[in-house]
Amino acid sequence: MKLEDLQTKVGEVIGTSGWYVMDQARIDRFADTTEDHQFIHVDPEAAKASPFGGTIAHGFLTVSMLAAMMEAAIDKPAVAMSVNYGFNKLRFLAPVKSGKRIRGRFRLVELAEKRPGQWQQTVEATIEIEGEDKPALLAEWIFQHFT
Repeated sequence: MKLEDLQTKVGEVIGTSGWYVMDQARIDRFADTTEDHQFIHVDPEAAKASPFGGTIAHGFLTVSMLAAMMEAAIDKPAVAMSVNYGFNKLRFLAPVKSGKRIRGRFRLVELAEKRPGQWQQTVEATIEIEGEDKPALLAEWIFQHFT
């Protein structure tokens, strides 16, 4: 898809990913990788006594799923290179309990040429939790595209 064609979709949902299971094995691997072994993530017995009633995914694990979700959900623009530029905002709205499924929904907020050959794309990213009204997170995610 050409950037100019994508630009006509500002304000629209541009993709929704399939579902991803956030099982305990995924949570444990993330804990090992990041060295974040807080009991609410990795100790099912201790986590039962928490307000969550069981283990939950790390917030940063949930954020890290955005890349795979977006890759699966949208047509990539025809550019030489795209880079993650960061977030304007990121809010964790609900915990993702171990075993739940999540998916990403992406709405194009802005796409503007900042200088010749360099475009900035802002996407509202929502991670939904299957069967729950409240999303896990809401983020405003920024990319730089180079043509």
